Amino acid sequence: MSAELYLNDFRPGQEFLSPTHTLSLEEAVSFAKQYDPQYYHIDVEAAKKGPYGRLIASGWQTAAITMKLKAATELANVAGGLLGLGLESVKWPRPVYPGDTLRVVLTVLDVRRSNSKPTHGVVKYSMDTYNQHDEKVMEAVTAVWVPC
Repeated sequence: MSAELYLNDFRPGQEFLSPTHTLSLEEAVSFAKQYDPQYYHIDVEAAKKGPYGRLIASGWQTAAITMKLKAATELANVAGGLLGLGLESVKWPRPVYPGDTLRVVLTVLDVRRSNSKPTHGVVKYSMDTYNQHDEKVMEAVTAVWVPC
């Protein structure tokens, strides 16, 4: 087990790398049927006539996998747990297809002590998700609450 991380353990430019996750067709369709039931996420045949010519995973599933992979990085060792402060932005520049293998690179953008609660601070970072071709499939900017 790694040591707990505190605010002074972070610096801009610092990176955290995740393991990988390969998305199966069954996993993609199951998620979409429950949370994003659009034809290009749930119907292989109908998706062939859609904007990508084949079935694509829901962007929200990509976000969920990104969160799973983030929790498997050293960032998950923040003392007290990862308390998210919200998403500043999220984009899906490319689709994710069943069979794609995803990985996440977290890059610290800013570290600051809280003015209202000086026992804590905010670590702002980018979450970039890549497929097996090193193509970016999701990018987001978010922040977590970190004790000093």
